[in-house]
Amino acid sequence: MKGILGKKCGMTQVFTNEGKLIPVTVIEVEPNVVTQIKTVEKDGYDAIQLATETVREKVSNKAKVGHTNKANTTPKRFLREIRGVNVNDYTLGQTVGVDIFEAGEIVDVTGTSKGKGFQGVIKRHNQSTGPMGHGSQYHRGVGSLGTMLPMHVLKGKKMPGQMGNVQRTVQNLEVVSVDTENSVILVKGNVPGPKKSLVVIRTAVKKPDTKNEASNLVSYVKESAVEEVAVEEPVVVDAPVEEATTEE
Repeated sequence: MKGILGKKCGMTQVFTNEGKLIPVTVIEVEPNVVTQIKTVEKDGYDAIQLATETVREKVSNKAKVGHTNKANTTPKRFLREIRGVNVNDYTLGQTVGVDIFEAGEIVDVTGTSKGKGFQGVIKRHNQSTGPMGHGSQYHRGVGSLGTMLPMHVLKGKKMPGQMGNVQRTVQNLEVVSVDTENSVILVKGNVPGPKKSLVVIRTAVKKPDTKNEASNLVSYVKESAVEEVAVEEPVVVDAPVEEATTEE
């Protein structure tokens, strides 16, 4: 088990050499810092705490500054735990980058879904509308709220309310490409959350040892060979000098 924190940049598409189009989500990963290591003897379970996105010390508080100072790093905005890892492979203050993942690995991505505000049952729970004729007088209502016997609304009744802005995990996504130069991971498909939101990438729980064959992506960067052209030096020819004639 391994994981890393990143920021969702948006979606795009890449092509393989065979002409196949793959929709991908671009996740930018700022180098993560291990700010805490938890063990079974001390905390009851094994986990590491990762932190990312540096913030100014002025906008932080003493507790956060003191916590990150133990790892010899600056205050961070996001801190998350990754459980099930081998804590012996990590040290306090260690930097974790995108190179821990490889193309073809299967991962789970966790994020906070987009908030959509207060919505009705048709949009929130995908219920059907009533007759849309003018005489219906019932178009987008909730419907019957209770039965005859209990004489009250039962628990779990689907009703209007807050929609979205909840933690969601999309499982079994494939890592298409890992760009170590730009610290970017391309994940096949969509992941929860709006742009610039925090996401957590972990090893897939259901397929921890599965790894697909990496796709050969089309590269649009052409290496231009610079040819050295030999510049010939100009040949200087001495012009004949005319003798000056003097009149007597």
